[in-house]
Amino acid sequence: MAVSDPLKIVATGLDTLPEPEVLGFLKDYLNKEEVETIVVGDPLNLDGSPGKIAPLVNKFVAQLKKQFPASSVILRDERFTSEDAKKIILQSGAKKKKRRDKALVDKVSAVLILQDYLEEIRNSNLI
Repeated sequence: MAVSDPLKIVATGLDTLPEPEVLGFLKDYLNKEEVETIVVGDPLNLDGSPGKIAPLVNKFVAQLKKQFPASSVILRDERFTSEDAKKIILQSGAKKKKRRDKALVDKVSAVLILQDYLEEIRNSNLI
């Protein structure tokens, strides 16, 4: 998971959680913080068709919309984010063990997905 600053300029890694803990975490988080939009990675294949886990992600998005109606929920293409995250971790000088840490790769991927969204809305003057 990742969050942005109030001005919607910078995305920062928040946490990586097992799937069963995500909704509870978000409920607590949204009770403390104002969240305008929840951005969820959209698992697309290289050709743009829905990936294998797309039905699970769509079910999760439906749960988010139901539990958090005050926040909009959008899907964002997550193709290549894991590979980009691994490259960033490698460039940071992390040791081999750290580069293989799935939680870290997921956290950096979340930052990349959110940052891409923030840049798009900033460039579209939608803020």
